[in-house]
Amino acid sequence: MAVRMKWLDNIRRRVIRLALHLLTKPIPQDTRQIPNDMVRLKRYIRKGDVVLVEGNERISECIKYLTQSSWSHSAIYVGDEALRRDPQMRRRLLDEFGDDAHYLLVEALAQEGVVLTPLQKYRDFNIRVCRPFNLSRSDCAAVLDEVLSNVGFTYDFQNILDLARYFLPVHLIPGRFRRTALEFGSGEPTHVICSSMIANAFRKVKFPIVPQFKEPPLADQDGKGLVRLIRRPDARRFGVLQPVPTTFVTPRDFDLSPYFEVIKFNLIEDIKFDYRKIIWADGGEEGDDKLEKRASPR
Repeated sequence: MAVRMKWLDNIRRRVIRLALHLLTKPIPQDTRQIPNDMVRLKRYIRKGDVVLVEGNERISECIKYLTQSSWSHSAIYVGDEALRRDPQMRRRLLDEFGDDAHYLLVEALAQEGVVLTPLQKYRDFNIRVCRPFNLSRSDCAAVLDEVLSNVGFTYDFQNILDLARYFLPVHLIPGRFRRTALEFGSGEPTHVICSSMIANAFRKVKFPIVPQFKEPPLADQDGKGLVRLIRRPDARRFGVLQPVPTTFVTPRDFDLSPYFEVIKFNLIEDIKFDYRKIIWADGGEEGDDKLEKRASPR
């Protein structure tokens, strides 16, 4: 029996490796990328910022469809924190990445698990930087502690069914089931997915991402509820927030969250943008005029 179980387990691992290879294989992209100015990005990005990525793999296309968003992956910027904390890791990272080791992300990847990755890796991808608004320095340090403690964990695939769903026509999944279709099932603390890992870190310091709003509690019979409302008047104005399960958090949620700022690092963040100085390709105006004339009624 033990030999048979070991044999079945080996087959299962091979099937998962094959599925991961197929799902993470890059596919041709027709979307033109917006050039990323890495010098400006390194200047403006801060530790604790969340970097959203428009991936180019099959599993990325499935995630983008299921979340109805351009973003299929998320990572969190930790900068040089790993270099400062561990001398042995410092030497290894500097040997592997050189100067880029001062600009690192923590991300959960399907094949490698949770790893440290240079920011430069996403130079040629469409990305968005989302900054937690007014996050305190101590809470930011706690968030970084949490994500760095996850380095080395594995990606959360409970079984082959977690991968098989991405080979099916995802457009057949009803809208109300799309978010749950992204959930993976093991629930083990050492198994994480990209957005859940980051959401867990922010939840540790009670920083909201996409909470549910509830009406403020009415006064209890003993008056304690009324006392709470008097002491915290913001509850009457903003309501009471209830966290959602972190396994349901997707990259899209950081983009839509009212608690994260979108950082425009490419041009607008560094210089005073003036649309009148844009150099347009020749013939652009003429083409638009022809289109307008053709569409106008006779």
